[in-house]
Amino acid sequence: MDNTLAAAKAIAAARRNRTPLNSLGAEIAPQDEAEGYRIQRAVHDLLLPYFGAMVGYKIGCTSAVMQQYLDIPHPCGGGVFAKGVHDSGASLRARDFVRVGVECEIAVKLGRDLPASQAPFTADAVGQAIEAYLPAIEIVDDRYVKWQTMGAPTLVADDFFAAGCVLGAPVARTAAPDLLDVIGRAVINGVEVGRGTGADVLGHPHNALAWLANHLASSGKALRAGQIVLTGSLVKTVWLNAGDSVRMELSGLGTVQVTFV
Repeated sequence: MDNTLAAAKAIAAARRNRTPLNSLGAEIAPQDEAEGYRIQRAVHDLLLPYFGAMVGYKIGCTSAVMQQYLDIPHPCGGGVFAKGVHDSGASLRARDFVRVGVECEIAVKLGRDLPASQAPFTADAVGQAIEAYLPAIEIVDDRYVKWQTMGAPTLVADDFFAAGCVLGAPVARTAAPDLLDVIGRAVINGVEVGRGTGADVLGHPHNALAWLANHLASSGKALRAGQIVLTGSLVKTVWLNAGDSVRMELSGLGTVQVTFV
């Protein structure tokens, strides 16, 4: 078995079994982020039978607060599976995660493809491909014995904490406010615990989307119409306890809620 597949099998098994990942071991752990993304693609193939089709992507480390928190100075991408996508108001089981957390995000739904042949993409170009914006809660899972020691390549290989999302009602692009002015508030059990603005996401969420489109194009892949992209958190990750109720408020885009029972 080659190292890529061995690493992917170890990560996929830990995901399926909700077992905290300690270390992949020096012999199979990715040495750089390019190798991490190769392993990530193999992980996706292994998880499809369990988590459903890939319906989009998440982008991490797009804001200064998250880059500082994770000590990674650039964006990172991961996959979103069908079974991880929930409607606002969902009640989810905390025990289905190792250590569940949430982030406040602006999600986009694409109205047309962004094929690799059209790269490099600009923020303006990808903005024109957006059908709608959605207030979103990204669900993240600290599924590691100690994430601070895993290294960015391994975190990338494991979809960069991705564990799903909760989506509010879509707002058509033509009816949406200027994203730079959108204020996101993270409210846990009725108490505000963080806030940020659309401008905190790489200067504009469309910059994050352009990064993802170009990142995928570099390996011949494309964003497709109908896919959902989580553009990055406006606030620092909030780690939760069982019983917590979460509400994210994004001005001009609406609210989205979830409870972890």
